[in-house]
Amino acid sequence: MPADIFIAFAYTHCGMKKLTDKCKDNVELLKNILTSEDILVFGFETKDGAACAAVYADGMTDKALLGEQIARPLSAENAPGTANEAAKLLQAPEIKKEKDAAKIADEVLAGNTALFIDGVSEALIAGMKKLSMRAIMEPPGAVAVKGPREGFIEDLKTNMSLVRNRLRTPKLQFKTLTAGKQSKTAIAVGWLEGIADEEIVKKIENKIGCIEIDGIPDSSYVAKFLAERPGSLFKPAGTTEKPDVLAAKMLEGRVAVLVDGSPIALTLPYLLVEDFQGAQDYFVSPYRASASRILRFLGVFISVFLPAFYVAAQLFKLQILPLSFLLTISGSIQGIPLSPSLELFFLLLVLEILIEASVRMPKYVALALSVIGALVLGDTAVKAGLVSSSAIIITALSGISAYTVPDLVGTTSILRIAFVVVAGSIGTYGVVLTTALILYYLVTADAYGAPMLAPFSPIVRRDLKDSLVKTSLYGLDKRPEVFKTKNETRLKNEGAKVNHGQN
Repeated sequence: MPADIFIAFAYTHCGMKKLTDKCKDNVELLKNILTSEDILVFGFETKDGAACAAVYADGMTDKALLGEQIARPLSAENAPGTANEAAKLLQAPEIKKEKDAAKIADEVLAGNTALFIDGVSEALIAGMKKLSMRAIMEPPGAVAVKGPREGFIEDLKTNMSLVRNRLRTPKLQFKTLTAGKQSKTAIAVGWLEGIADEEIVKKIENKIGCIEIDGIPDSSYVAKFLAERPGSLFKPAGTTEKPDVLAAKMLEGRVAVLVDGSPIALTLPYLLVEDFQGAQDYFVSPYRASASRILRFLGVFISVFLPAFYVAAQLFKLQILPLSFLLTISGSIQGIPLSPSLELFFLLLVLEILIEASVRMPKYVALALSVIGALVLGDTAVKAGLVSSSAIIITALSGISAYTVPDLVGTTSILRIAFVVVAGSIGTYGVVLTTALILYYLVTADAYGAPMLAPFSPIVRRDLKDSLVKTSLYGLDKRPEVFKTKNETRLKNEGAKVNHGQN
């Protein structure tokens, strides 16, 4: 019988059988489900000779705690008659009772310890996880000059504690769910009671409960199942690796989703304008924050449209460009064997290959690769007459500008190539028409009751204060209107009057 069929059979038949008051029989029952060699049994006796056994997964349990908090207290006392009496003897802070063998097996696989005692027909589950994990540090993809440096790691409970440390209120609620038939991945849904929309919370919980997949290695898997428009080119949910950013979004009325094994938290509902807002914007002056956001918007615009307009300018001689500029472009492409659209498409393809290679290579090799790709290959290609110097500049500027908004790099890369193809086929009219179609798609996108292009479409005047232009802190006294939160006030205006001497 194949191993997976045997385990499923054991879960079905053994899990339905209740435990007995015999320690040996209970251990055998559990070992019929967990047949792997790394599932260990630590046997010992109480003071009056009653048999006890602790079942745990090797490498996932703190053996020192097992000895100190379970074996030593029980060895010094007579055998307890009930599970409640046994729980009082143990010194472990996390203790719960369980009768179902399948659920006990799940607890052991999660890193907890199952304790069986002769004369007790229930198992005691002690939380003694000891997993190898990296230290809390600044996320490499969310570096900020000002503001907190800590970031999420791959442990769910640690991430929940980081959020709890930021929001020390009883209104912060977490509900832990499980998904993945084989991985049994824990997923925590977090929200602020009285601020977040309860209907959205229930909808997210239902979608997670309906996930039918073997394993969930990362939160990106969960995001796919939470998407209102599967297969969309744009992100289905907001993402962040910083607890302070997640806490701020939850205070606005969003719902957080944390996945065990992933350092990236999801936030819903998601607005496109979020990706143009940086964590550092709230630690600098509103003027600097507004300038940074406008630069990010211009960076994305340049990244997507500049190569397309360059191709259209060569093929269709756009009259909106100065004549001297057109003559310069025309002079630089003399003798180039490729058409303008093929030339840009080839260079963009080489750029994507260099990016993919540099990401997957060791750090020092990637640095050498960048130098070779950018300087040696580019300079040689221009001297050989394969590509023009102006095309190299356009490609480099477009590639650099995309990283002003790192969360949209994947989307902008695809749109950039698509617009180049359209510009080379139809020209400027094709670029305008494609832009209109994308805008129509975004305008009609409505995920969890929040339009993706809000607060611009539809226009929400109150939310414009924290969009591409950011006002002062006192101007953000209300939560975003688009989320329809129950409690709209987040700042008392009396504080502004006091600070301005208007008592």
